[in-house]
Formats: sequence, structure tokens, C-alpha cells
Amino acid sequence: MSDLVIANCAIEAVAGLDIRIESGLIAEIGHNLRRSNDDVLDSEGNDIIPGLCDHHIHLHALAARRASVDCGPPFVRSSTELAAALNDSPGINGWVRGVGYFESVSGELDRERLDRLHYARPVRIQHRSGALWILNTAGIEVTGLDQANHPGIERDSAGCPTGRIWRADAWLRDRIPGNTPPSLKAVGSELAALGITSVTDATPDLDVDGITSIADAMSKGDLPQRVHLLGAPVSSPSALEDVSGWSTQSTSARLTIGPYKIVLADSGLPDLDELARTITECHRVGRAIAAHSVSRETLLILLAVLNEVGSLPGDRIEHGALIPAASIEEIRRLGLTVVTQPGFIADRGDDYLEHVDHADQQDLYRCQSLIDASIPIAFSSDAPYGPLDPWTVIAAAEHRRTPKGIVLGGNETVNAARALDAYLSRSDDPGGPARRVQVGAPADLVLVSGSRRALATIIGGRQVH
Repeated sequence: MSDLVIANCAIEAVAGLDIRIESGLIAEIGHNLRRSNDDVLDSEGNDIIPGLCDHHIHLHALAARRASVDCGPPFVRSSTELAAALNDSPGINGWVRGVGYFESVSGELDRERLDRLHYARPVRIQHRSGALWILNTAGIEVTGLDQANHPGIERDSAGCPTGRIWRADAWLRDRIPGNTPPSLKAVGSELAALGITSVTDATPDLDVDGITSIADAMSKGDLPQRVHLLGAPVSSPSALEDVSGWSTQSTSARLTIGPYKIVLADSGLPDLDELARTITECHRVGRAIAAHSVSRETLLILLAVLNEVGSLPGDRIEHGALIPAASIEEIRRLGLTVVTQPGFIADRGDDYLEHVDHADQQDLYRCQSLIDASIPIAFSSDAPYGPLDPWTVIAAAEHRRTPKGIVLGGNETVNAARALDAYLSRSDDPGGPARRVQVGAPADLVLVSGSRRALATIIGGRQVH
């Protein structure tokens, strides 16, 4: 790896600095550093900051979205537009794959309504929450849904599947011929262009194929970011030892395991005893948990169980979409971190104003009240379900304006510097101290313009954008 000098940059408002990078680390910072035979990146006076960490993202789902049909607002707003979008899709392995569906398009969608929109080919459409898939009759026949036994399958009064199946991504993937994990190369490039140098993949229940796909993409350089996995099996790290690419030095240093992802689904609230056993087993092997919670009910269940079995440093709440004021002190007392997505306010805020109970609207995607309570907070995208661009999320945290410009939860705004810090903590310490550009730190850096655009991205001392 060639050494690199970043010339004429600004660091924390100090202008005219150079940064020397050696062996992937920041070796020296000062004025007019020697150049010798090093590669030189002229920053032209722009700011250098640590690379951003997206603390909750779904890599394979983000890659698959590129080959999918947009089935919800703003691209599709009526049944007629939805039918046209499905009919125009070239399909993938004979299937039409749709994403982003929302009830405002055509109400509650099931196999009968979907058959009327598109019958000829198997269709599967994902609700924009990511929790629900809807299949037409052809899709039900291909997957054998009629005879299948999965707890997420909805059935009518006669016992026939409605085509709606909850929390069944891996189950469906195994039943669709040729449905291998998609390439992550375009995702890696897109993340680099946004200044993202590290991600936490929050896909639950990752199997060997999923982990192998990520490791291979990292080994080949298609995914240059560091990756922290929440969905690796509880028994990890042994689960990673046989993964292709894991043994390479460049990959093993960048692919790590985080807390264990537990989905508390509103479609089927968890059994308290079972949840307690799962958390206890994770804690027994020294692994924290990352609990998906997007409703008041699931949050209260989680807190009740943690009060019974105890919490572990590193335990975290994913989303925290609805956090009642009365629960804030309990979250602090349990030592939990909240990894949240204020970008949803800018993306879906008008829908929240219409569909979320007025009494709950001020509890949506809290930020400042959690900071005031000394609760560690980190920001993320939840892409592809939320906006990927971190600068969009930061702006949403600052202003909390819906698409129509209405301020939603104005008491929860945070200033730009604090919002940026929520992207600068380490992936293994979300909400912890913001990383700084300093000697000895890994050379994961972003050159940013005054308009919050990533001009160059460096990971491990190598320029990737």
C-alpha cells in the first residue's frame, strides 16, 4: 500500500494542515509535511473528518432494491400505477420483485388484489416497513406456501394463505429458485460516495451464504467498508471461521461481530419467557443484544424482560421509533443505547401525522430528550427502508421537517455538530465518543465540502472515492 499525504486540509477549524498516512494509520499531522515519493491528495482547503459509520443498514436488501420495482410513494400512488409498474418490470429469474409498498397506494394488499394487478408471473412485494411480503397466486404456487408451515403465514377462515407472510425473508429466499445473494459492488461504491467508511449490517439471522457473500465482497474490494454484523449466530465468532474470505488478513480485520439482533415484531408480540431465555443465552456467552423495537408495546416488553434478566453493556434498542417519555429514565437506568433513524421524519413524516395517534407523535424518533437523559444515541439509515444519505439524516435531525415542511417533534431537534457526532462513533461503541482525526487513528477519512458533499473517501489509507 502506497503512503498518502493529504495536503492543505482543515481539521476542526484549523486550516492549512497536511496529514501523512502510513500503513493505514494517521502517522503525522502538521504544516508543510515532506512529500518524498508519497501519493498526494490536494484537499484545496476543504475539511477532513473521520469516516461516517451507518450504525444500522441492510446490505443485501439495499443491493436487491436496485433490481426491484418501486411500489410505493412517490413513484406509485394508485392501483393503476402499481399494475403498470409490475407489468413493465423485466423480472428477476422469472419473478417480479416489488419494494416500498404502502397502504395509501391500494389499501391492504393480499393475493386476490395482487392477482388482479398482475397474474401471469409470480410476484412478491415487500411492505415499506420490511416486515411483510405479499405474494400473488403464482408466487404462492412456486414457493409451496399452501402446504408450508411458517408462523408468519396469514391464512383466511378456510385455512388458505392470503399471500401475506410476516418476517420470512430467509424462508422465502430458500424457496425461490436462483435467488442467491446479490452483488454488493454497487452498494460499496454508493456508500463510499457518501463518505461512509463503516457499516453495521442489521439483517437478522444471517446464514452462512449471507455472511460468505459479505466476506467475499470485502475480500475482492467490492465492499471496501468495515462491516459489523448483528445477525451472525449467537455461537459466533466460530461461525465466521469457515467463511470464504474470512481468513484473509484484509477481511478479518474489517469484518466483526456485534450484538445479537432480536426482532420484536408487532405482527406477533414475543413470548416473555422465550425472549428472556434468548437474552439470557446471549448474555451468558458475553454477547450483548440489539432489539428491534418500533412500537410502544414492544419497547415495554423489552424493558420488562431486561428488568428481570438484567442488561449487559452494549445492549441496544434498534429504531426506538416510539419511546414514551415515561420510559426514558428506565432506558438510562438499564444502560441501553438507542440506534435511531430521524431520516424517517423527512421521508415519512406526513404519513405519521395522518396515521399515528396524535398523542404518540411527539414520541417518534426521539433525539434531544435522549441526549439530555445521558442515553447514548447513534444515527443510521435503515436503508433500503429509510434514506441512505447520512447528510439527509443529519438535516432531518436538525430540522425535523416532513416532506410538506411541517415540523414534527420540534423539541427533539439537535444541532448539526451533535447530529454529525451520531455518525462518528465506532461501530462497536454506537453513541460513544466521536472519533477524531488524530495521530495513531485508523485512516478512515472523508474530505467534505462546505455543502456537505463527500469529495473523497479514504478507508484504511486507501482512497476509495
